[in-house]
Amino acid sequence: MDGLVSKVLLATDGSREAARAAGMARELSGALGAELHVLYVQPIPEAYINQWEMAGPEFIDGIFKRAEGEARKKAEEEAAKLGKDGVAGVHAAVGRTDAEIVRVAEELGAEIVVVGSRGLGALSRALLGSVSTSVVRHAHTSVLVVRGEGRDRYLPGRILAAVDGSREAEAAARMAAEISGATGSELHLLYVLDLTPRPPYPHPLAGESWDRHLEEAKEKARAFVEERAKQLREAGAEVAVAKVAFGEPDKKIVEEAEELGASLVVTGSRGLGSLRRSLMGSVSDSVVRHAHCPVLVVRRRAE
Repeated sequence: MDGLVSKVLLATDGSREAARAAGMARELSGALGAELHVLYVQPIPEAYINQWEMAGPEFIDGIFKRAEGEARKKAEEEAAKLGKDGVAGVHAAVGRTDAEIVRVAEELGAEIVVVGSRGLGALSRALLGSVSTSVVRHAHTSVLVVRGEGRDRYLPGRILAAVDGSREAEAAARMAAEISGATGSELHLLYVLDLTPRPPYPHPLAGESWDRHLEEAKEKARAFVEERAKQLREAGAEVAVAKVAFGEPDKKIVEEAEELGASLVVTGSRGLGSLRRSLMGSVSDSVVRHAHCPVLVVRRRAE
């Protein structure tokens, strides 16, 4: 399970939320032995964009050169806060922040992009910062969205990995196991079985058959998560708990993470193509929006 991550890209804007993301990016890259790269994107003011057609090429070039200089300066400042010895590369870009983060991550070949979230309150969590949302939805690699007040360090801690049998969840479990081993964190596996009746609903007279079906589903879920834990342990991971919960997956993952006091939630993404990336799996989308701790959405590199 070693070697899943060789490069971590921290996208920062100098905000308090970005500072938290920077701290976790440093922890994570250091523990994994991965290169840490820092990116600052300088957006072009809307007022200038609206006047592009009336501006000459020299004016436009001047705007971009000044913006590039400012971005480079701020990127260097943010990298200095992390310590020059801990930063492998400093990158600056000009343009739309989310698009540039996705572009640089792909060009760099980073396995994890780290961004901060301004979603601190219940309403803010539901809305989530547009940049972090867009990066999670459109990036071709895994994205770690960092939030959480009052923490100097996130890891070691408790890592909650959501598994469901999909290839994306398998990739997430492997990533969670590597992070757990590298940081000395407890690894908890969670399988959520949604028992909500789906149409076509069972016939009213088929109650006994439906109950039997539910019991069989519960047994299969327990067997699955125990088998997955066994496989990870045989591969060298230390799984503290393998648990089955019942309910709506996104809500139960968030609830379990809060009850556990998780430092990190790891979930898979089913964003396979450009359209599906733009929509993103509803479970991972909801977990990112509502969790009280950092969430790592893992995307398989083959996607």
